[in-house]
Amino acid sequence: MDKSKRKVVIAGNWKMNMTPSEAEAAVRETAELVEGKNGCDVILCVPFVDIDAAIKAAKGTNVKIGAQNVHFEAKGAYTGEISAAMLLECGVEYVIIGHSERRQYFGETDETVNKRTIAALNAGLKVILCLGEVLEQRQSGITSEIVAMQTKLDLAGVTAEQMKNVIIAYEPVWAIGTGLTATPEQADEVCGIIRKTIADLYSNDTADSTVIQYGGSMNDGNAAELLSKVNVDGGLIGGASLVPAKFSKIVDAAQ
Repeated sequence: MDKSKRKVVIAGNWKMNMTPSEAEAAVRETAELVEGKNGCDVILCVPFVDIDAAIKAAKGTNVKIGAQNVHFEAKGAYTGEISAAMLLECGVEYVIIGHSERRQYFGETDETVNKRTIAALNAGLKVILCLGEVLEQRQSGITSEIVAMQTKLDLAGVTAEQMKNVIIAYEPVWAIGTGLTATPEQADEVCGIIRKTIADLYSNDTADSTVIQYGGSMNDGNAAELLSKVNVDGGLIGGASLVPAKFSKIVDAAQ
């Protein structure tokens, strides 16, 4: 697989952090620190209430703003949910779907992840699709089977053309918020399994052009080694994305 066909993407997932005023300040500081660093795409995925402030703060910079979830219906009696059309009108370009915390705490399944993915793509959003194994699955030696199955289920009905707007984020669930990190070799191996599955589903060209991030506690200390691997095309960054100085160092590593 040819890594030169893909641009590195560094995306921050703020999770449930930052008020709108805090978001404005953090986006401005981040944008100043990553100004002119165009060797990768830079995205910050913020809580819904922060989107307006974040987009205004990012205007004219190389920082793009994303959301953290989207519902699969266009409208209706879904209290608390946000539709793709709502996100688009807010000015959002990207949306995270299927994050391990959504699966673990809020009952997301591969079926609902797939429905959200289809809805987002059909509306014109770009998707950061998260998948990955839990610790018990890794210890049982079935990581490859789990991530291949998730890839197939989550992308069901997604066309090769729509794959141009899909980023995959490999998130070993056992490394989210735990401080544990897959070794660069483990991350590269599993990202490679996902890439092979995409090749089987679509084509080698589609697999070659699909960005696959690593999303398990990547930080300013380990980013360079992880990003050096042939199948790791970026990172979905949690805690470090809340600290502009740390996040910008990850962007530096991606240059």
